[in-house]
Amino acid sequence: MRQTKAQLRAEILTARRAIPADVRLAEAGALGVRLARLADGGETVCAYVPVGSEPGSVAMLDALVDAGATVLLPVAREDAAGTPLPLSWGEYRAGKLVAAGHGLREPAGPTLPPEAIARAALIVVPALAVDRAGVRLGRGAGFYDRSLTLADPAARLVAIVRDDELRDRLPGAAHDVAMTHALTPGHGLVELG
Repeated sequence: MRQTKAQLRAEILTARRAIPADVRLAEAGALGVRLARLADGGETVCAYVPVGSEPGSVAMLDALVDAGATVLLPVAREDAAGTPLPLSWGEYRAGKLVAAGHGLREPAGPTLPPEAIARAALIVVPALAVDRAGVRLGRGAGFYDRSLTLADPAARLVAIVRDDELRDRLPGAAHDVAMTHALTPGHGLVELG
């Protein structure tokens, strides 16, 4: 019997919480090094600030900046009914993140419109898991599904996951935007699709 998205989310989040701090730190370091190698100097990269048990760290954002990239981070907002809107973006500045909704941290401002994602040649996307066809399992709110449709079709869409979160097959939906690559601490950059 196949697991539902909700079951998979619960399983992966439980496994992530059980990872020892030293392993999490080593994986974050490896991801930062690997991610910095993906950025071409002068290009725009849309990334995110890992929270909780998500792989990575703020240091990976610093590594992107050190590689010469302009890093845009998501600003998540909802409409009056609580429906997620496409992500707005703010430029990352070291030490200038503020607390935001959903337990996130985001740039203090100014905020760029959702269409700013089209500037990015590389879009780093949080994921709980990704499969070899590019199906990404996110948290289920839909912020990224609403935003990635605005991206440059030539942009690399890279889901960051732990090694064991790169799966053979995940349940997907018609509105899911396929990832072009996965980035893991041990396997590095893996082409999907």
